Amino acid sequence: MVETVTRFAPSPTGYLHLGHAHAALFAVRAARAAGGRFLLRIEDIDFTRCRPEYEDAIFEDLAWLGLSWDGPVLRQSERRAAYDAALAALAAAGLTYPCSCTRKEIAAEIAAAGGAPQGPDGPLYPGTCRNRSGRGDEAAIRLDCAKAGRQAGVLEFFDRGAGRVAVDACLFGDAVIARRDIGTSYHLACVVDDAHQGVTLVTRGEDLLPATHIQRVLQAALGLPVPQYHHHGLLRDEDGRRLAKRDAARSIRSLREAGTSPAEVRALAGFAD
Repeated sequence: MVETVTRFAPSPTGYLHLGHAHAALFAVRAARAAGGRFLLRIEDIDFTRCRPEYEDAIFEDLAWLGLSWDGPVLRQSERRAAYDAALAALAAAGLTYPCSCTRKEIAAEIAAAGGAPQGPDGPLYPGTCRNRSGRGDEAAIRLDCAKAGRQAGVLEFFDRGAGRVAVDACLFGDAVIARRDIGTSYHLACVVDDAHQGVTLVTRGEDLLPATHIQRVLQAALGLPVPQYHHHGLLRDEDGRRLAKRDAARSIRSLREAGTSPAEVRALAGFAD
């Protein structure tokens, strides 16, 4: 039987809130219920937004909530060589191309074309640089989704809530898999690190279910193992909006300072003891 290994992977760009508490508790309980392991990963690849004080606060908040993790903490800022190797493998397979387009140029081309297909994040990139020559060290790197999809063939992933999901390789179009400033992206770093850490069950919010499509394509292209998924519901405020780091009043730190107990915060996050 495959061991259940889950992970909680926050970015240190602000204080954790109740939504993070829900995600962490969901992951740790899924692992513990199966006698498995729960891992902590700090997704700090975006050095333009990450701050040491927020990383320190992550450890403080999780410990205060009574959560512990197995093994050392993985920091993505220390994993650049692994991401470079993955990018090199994708390039060697002919699945990537450099893109020097600015957002303004992309918007102008979409406008001139009278619109563009829509993806989960808005209009899809029109493929301007797909057949251009360019220097990769001066550009972002995009995945040629159609070519990657053809190479991978029919793909699917299993979500414990949604069941088997057929993969749309071009759901995000030719997405950026390496930003020019940080050398990687959420999608690439996520699949490389899940494989490196031996994660067998990815638990995360339902808002990230679309991301699994492109991540499954990357797994296939890189020959990485495929975990199961469980995209859980999100905590929302009174107006139905999902909680975000801008909601300072709902941060774990502010609740703790207001005298709320760990058990009360766990209950607010949907996990009463």
